[in-house]
Amino acid sequence: MTVSMRTVWAATAALVCLVLAGCGSSVKGHTYAAPDGSVTIQFQSGGTANVTMGAIPATCTYTESGKQVNLTCGGQTEILTVAGDGSLDGPQETIGHLTKVK
Repeated sequence: MTVSMRTVWAATAALVCLVLAGCGSSVKGHTYAAPDGSVTIQFQSGGTANVTMGAIPATCTYTESGKQVNLTCGGQTEILTVAGDGSLDGPQETIGHLTKVK
């Protein structure tokens, strides 16, 4: 079986695009929520996030680096990790597991 160079290049280009798309995912513009609705985070452009924990809303800031999101509210920073399925995992005692709702 002979594989042409065009086929090899096309397959390589497709693989690179898939890898870059996975690495380039961002929380900006998305909303994440806990399954029970106890925590909701709306990530805005410009590094701001609207966070609701229970009935308490807060405007926070965030930065992203790879699969890590640093969310800072009232001087306290929580580290969230973007999971392979696009959900977020934070400290169990404060944020827990959040899924993308928008």
